[in-house]
Amino acid sequence: MTVLRAVARPMLASIFVIQGYNTLLHPGRVAPAADPVVRRLAERVPAVPANTEQAIRINGAVQLLAGSLLAAGRLPRLSALAIAATLVPTTVAGHRFWEAEQDEDRAQQRTHFLKNLAMFGGLLIAAADTAGRPSLAWRTQHAAGSTQRAARSTRKQAARMARTAKVSGRAGAKAGKLGQRVSR
Repeated sequence: MTVLRAVARPMLASIFVIQGYNTLLHPGRVAPAADPVVRRLAERVPAVPANTEQAIRINGAVQLLAGSLLAAGRLPRLSALAIAATLVPTTVAGHRFWEAEQDEDRAQQRTHFLKNLAMFGGLLIAAADTAGRPSLAWRTQHAAGSTQRAARSTRKQAARMARTAKVSGRAGAKAGKLGQRVSR
Protein backbone atom coordinates (compact mmCIF):
# COMPACT_ATOMS: atom_id res chain seq x y z
CA MET A 1 0.00 0.00 0.00
CA THR A 2 1.36 3.39 -0.92
CA VAL A 3 1.80 6.10 1.67
CA LEU A 4 -0.98 8.09 0.03
CA ARG A 5 -3.47 5.24 0.42
CA ALA A 6 -2.27 4.49 3.93
CA VAL A 7 -3.02 8.08 4.95
CA ALA A 8 -5.98 8.97 2.73
CA ARG A 9 -8.19 5.95 3.42
CA PRO A 10 -8.31 6.45 7.21
CA MET A 11 -8.89 10.17 6.68
CA LEU A 12 -11.82 9.48 4.36
CA ALA A 13 -13.18 6.77 6.66
CA SER A 14 -12.89 8.69 9.94
CA ILE A 15 -16.14 10.65 9.67
CA PHE A 16 -18.09 7.50 8.81
CA VAL A 17 -16.65 5.53 11.73
CA ILE A 18 -17.48 8.31 14.20
CA GLN A 19 -20.90 9.21 12.74
CA GLY A 20 -21.80 5.54 12.27
CA TYR A 21 -20.99 4.84 15.92
CA ASN A 22 -23.01 7.84 17.14
CA THR A 23 -25.95 6.98 14.90
CA LEU A 24 -25.88 3.36 16.02
CA LEU A 25 -26.07 4.41 19.68
CA HIS A 26 -28.45 7.36 19.32
CA PRO A 27 -30.80 6.81 16.33
CA GLY A 28 -33.54 8.97 17.88
CA ARG A 29 -31.41 12.04 17.29
CA VAL A 30 -31.88 11.82 13.50
CA ALA A 31 -35.14 9.84 13.34
CA PRO A 32 -37.49 12.81 12.76
CA ALA A 33 -35.53 14.00 9.72
CA ALA A 34 -35.00 10.48 8.40
CA ASP A 35 -38.58 9.24 8.81
CA PRO A 36 -39.98 10.46 5.45
CA VAL A 37 -36.98 9.08 3.55
CA VAL A 38 -37.05 5.74 5.39
CA ARG A 39 -40.78 5.35 4.75
CA ARG A 40 -40.35 5.96 1.00
CA LEU A 41 -37.37 3.60 0.83
CA ALA A 42 -39.16 0.88 2.81
CA GLU A 43 -42.05 1.00 0.34
CA ARG A 44 -39.75 0.55 -2.65
CA VAL A 45 -36.94 -1.63 -1.26
CA PRO A 46 -38.05 -4.73 0.68
CA ALA A 47 -34.69 -5.02 2.50
CA VAL A 48 -35.17 -1.64 4.21
CA PRO A 49 -37.03 -1.98 7.52
CA ALA A 50 -40.15 0.15 7.98
CA ASN A 51 -39.08 1.03 11.54
CA THR A 52 -37.13 4.27 11.16
CA GLU A 53 -34.86 3.77 14.18
CA GLN A 54 -33.98 0.25 13.06
CA ALA A 55 -33.15 1.48 9.55
CA ILE A 56 -30.99 4.26 11.03
CA ARG A 57 -29.15 1.75 13.23
CA ILE A 58 -28.47 -0.51 10.24
CA ASN A 59 -27.20 2.49 8.27
CA GLY A 60 -24.95 3.48 11.18
CA ALA A 61 -23.67 -0.08 11.61
CA VAL A 62 -22.78 -0.30 7.90
CA GLN A 63 -20.96 3.03 8.08
CA LEU A 64 -19.09 1.99 11.23
CA LEU A 65 -18.06 -1.42 9.89
CA ALA A 66 -17.27 -0.33 6.33
CA GLY A 67 -15.47 2.78 7.60
CA SER A 68 -13.33 0.64 9.91
CA LEU A 69 -12.50 -1.76 7.07
CA LEU A 70 -11.66 1.12 4.73
CA ALA A 71 -9.42 2.74 7.35
CA ALA A 72 -7.62 -0.57 7.89
CA GLY A 73 -7.24 -1.14 4.15
CA ARG A 74 -9.31 -4.34 4.25
CA LEU A 75 -11.70 -4.79 1.32
CA PRO A 76 -11.28 -1.09 0.54
CA ARG A 77 -13.21 -1.07 -2.73
CA LEU A 78 -16.21 -2.89 -1.29
CA SER A 79 -16.08 -0.82 1.89
CA ALA A 80 -16.03 2.46 -0.04
CA LEU A 81 -18.95 1.30 -2.15
CA ALA A 82 -20.95 0.29 0.95
CA ILE A 83 -20.33 3.67 2.57
CA ALA A 84 -21.30 5.45 -0.65
CA ALA A 85 -24.57 3.51 -0.70
CA THR A 86 -25.38 4.62 2.86
CA LEU A 87 -24.39 8.20 2.17
CA VAL A 88 -27.18 8.78 -0.35
CA PRO A 89 -30.14 8.30 2.04
CA THR A 90 -28.18 9.96 4.85
CA THR A 91 -27.66 13.08 2.75
CA VAL A 92 -31.20 13.20 1.42
CA ALA A 93 -32.65 12.73 4.90
CA GLY A 94 -30.31 15.00 6.82
CA HIS A 95 -29.54 17.90 4.51
CA ARG A 96 -32.72 18.87 2.67
CA PHE A 97 -31.60 22.45 2.08
CA TRP A 98 -34.38 23.01 -0.45
CA GLU A 99 -36.93 22.69 2.37
CA ALA A 100 -35.22 25.09 4.79
CA GLU A 101 -37.18 28.25 5.43
CA GLN A 102 -34.47 30.54 6.81
CA ASP A 103 -31.60 31.67 4.59
CA GLU A 104 -28.97 30.88 7.23
CA ASP A 105 -30.30 27.35 7.75
CA ARG A 106 -30.59 26.83 3.98
CA ALA A 107 -26.96 27.90 3.47
CA GLN A 108 -25.74 25.60 6.26
CA GLN A 109 -27.71 22.61 4.95
CA ARG A 110 -26.51 23.28 1.40
CA THR A 111 -22.91 23.31 2.64
CA HIS A 112 -23.44 19.95 4.39
CA PHE A 113 -25.17 18.57 1.31
CA LEU A 114 -22.26 19.60 -0.93
CA LYS A 115 -19.74 18.25 1.60
CA ASN A 116 -21.50 14.89 1.46
CA LEU A 117 -21.58 15.08 -2.32
CA ALA A 118 -17.81 15.64 -2.33
CA MET A 119 -17.28 12.70 0.03
CA PHE A 120 -19.49 10.59 -2.24
CA GLY A 121 -17.16 11.44 -5.13
CA GLY A 122 -14.13 10.50 -3.03
CA LEU A 123 -15.77 7.21 -2.10
CA LEU A 124 -16.46 6.43 -5.76
CA ILE A 125 -12.79 7.08 -6.55
CA ALA A 126 -11.78 4.82 -3.64
CA ALA A 127 -14.20 2.14 -4.87
CA ALA A 128 -12.57 2.22 -8.31
CA ASP A 129 -8.99 2.28 -6.99
CA THR A 130 -7.24 -0.99 -7.82
CA ALA A 131 -4.10 -0.04 -5.88
CA GLY A 132 -1.99 -0.43 -8.99
CA ARG A 133 -3.24 -3.94 -9.75
CA PRO A 134 -5.23 -4.65 -12.88
CA SER A 135 -8.96 -4.43 -12.43
CA LEU A 136 -11.27 -7.41 -12.76
CA ALA A 137 -12.53 -6.03 -16.07
CA TRP A 138 -8.97 -5.79 -17.45
CA ARG A 139 -8.14 -9.32 -16.24
CA THR A 140 -11.29 -10.66 -17.90
CA GLN A 141 -10.54 -8.92 -21.20
CA HIS A 142 -6.91 -10.07 -21.06
CA ALA A 143 -7.95 -13.67 -20.38
CA ALA A 144 -10.47 -13.56 -23.23
CA GLY A 145 -7.81 -12.20 -25.59
CA SER A 146 -5.36 -14.90 -24.52
CA THR A 147 -7.98 -17.58 -25.08
CA GLN A 148 -8.78 -16.23 -28.55
CA ARG A 149 -5.09 -16.15 -29.49
CA ALA A 150 -4.63 -19.72 -28.25
CA ALA A 151 -7.69 -20.88 -30.23
CA ARG A 152 -6.37 -19.24 -33.42
CA SER A 153 -2.97 -20.84 -32.90
CA THR A 154 -4.56 -24.25 -32.35
CA ARG A 155 -6.68 -23.90 -35.51
CA LYS A 156 -3.60 -22.95 -37.55
CA GLN A 157 -1.61 -25.84 -36.10
CA ALA A 158 -4.44 -28.29 -36.83
CA ALA A 159 -4.67 -27.02 -40.42
CA ARG A 160 -0.91 -27.48 -40.85
CA MET A 161 -1.11 -31.00 -39.46
CA ALA A 162 -4.02 -31.81 -41.77
CA ARG A 163 -2.06 -30.56 -44.80
CA THR A 164 0.99 -32.58 -43.70
CA ALA A 165 -1.15 -35.69 -43.25
CA LYS A 166 -2.74 -35.17 -46.65
CA VAL A 167 0.66 -34.80 -48.32
CA SER A 168 1.99 -37.81 -46.41
CA GLY A 169 -1.04 -39.81 -47.46
CA ARG A 170 -0.45 -38.97 -51.12
CA ALA A 171 3.22 -39.82 -50.82
CA GLY A 172 2.36 -43.12 -49.18
CA ALA A 173 -0.16 -43.94 -51.88
CA LYS A 174 2.37 -43.17 -54.61
CA ALA A 175 4.98 -45.29 -52.85
CA GLY A 176 2.50 -48.13 -52.59
CA LYS A 177 1.69 -47.96 -56.30
CA LEU A 178 5.37 -47.82 -57.15
CA GLY A 179 6.03 -50.82 -54.93
CA GLN A 180 3.32 -52.79 -56.70
CA ARG A 181 4.84 -52.09 -60.10
CA VAL A 182 8.30 -53.12 -59.00
CA SER A 183 7.14 -56.40 -57.53
CA ARG A 184 5.37 -57.51 -60.68
